[in-house]
Amino acid sequence: MKTFLLALFLAVSIQAADIQVYFSPQGGCTEAVVANLDKATNTILVQAYSFTSAPIAKALVDAKKRGVKVQVILDKSQRTEKYSSADFVAHAGIPTFIDAKHAIAHNKIMVIDGRTVLTGSFNFTKAAEMNNAENLLVIQDAVLAAKYTANWQSHLKHSEEYAGKPN
Repeated sequence: MKTFLLALFLAVSIQAADIQVYFSPQGGCTEAVVANLDKATNTILVQAYSFTSAPIAKALVDAKKRGVKVQVILDKSQRTEKYSSADFVAHAGIPTFIDAKHAIAHNKIMVIDGRTVLTGSFNFTKAAEMNNAENLLVIQDAVLAAKYTANWQSHLKHSEEYAGKPN
């Protein structure tokens, strides 16, 4: 009976949330990320494994310029990734951190204004949009956003500040 009630609860919760789904290649994932970032008014929390997308990096910097509090946690590979956007956002004054505690910090999430969660297999890269078979979920749900925010905060506690490579 407990299993049935849990399944019923999960189904109701998911049906109540506003969910959009996008697929790559060339399925609008990058455009969906940018559009949601452009709507941000208060906060954007980012966790990314690979982050090389210029449009997404620009949208984060634009949000910061609008007064949105933006913070980014990246996998340690982004310290040396040739085309990483880590330096771009760090040099723009966005607090940027490296999560080196794990073999791979493989999260790919954004939490916007404590209400919108972007997640899925979609890496924030040009290759993910143009070449890879990936997915992106955009979920409007404050309860879920709070859980992702708590997880983001737990990773921030063991992450190291990243100032970017010297220009």
